[in-house]
Amino acid sequence: MANLVDKINAKHVRKDIPEFRVGDTVRVNVWVKEGKKERIQTFEGIVIAKKGGSVSETFTVRKESGSVGVIRIFPVNAPTIDSIEVVKKGLVRRAKLNFISKRRKRYKVKERN
Repeated sequence: MANLVDKINAKHVRKDIPEFRVGDTVRVNVWVKEGKKERIQTFEGIVIAKKGGSVSETFTVRKESGSVGVIRIFPVNAPTIDSIEVVKKGLVRRAKLNFISKRRKRYKVKERN
């Protein structure tokens, strides 16, 4: 039974998603539906968390819009995601960067090669 579930999950995992980690700055292009029209909206920010695996994998992106922090959770394999681009690779020492949302000062992430 587990083998059958793995086969079904393998069909739904997307292969076009680039490798990225927590601390990286990513640009996520998302399909947004407004009435009858559809368009692509860009959400660019730092990845503060990754969770799950296989089909149910999600990642959390945080960006500053004005002076307000906006956090959004994206499923990696969702059909609403058009593409993901890694803008900058970050070097961090934590698996989750949830403390960034509570900081008053801007958090700087070192760049890795």
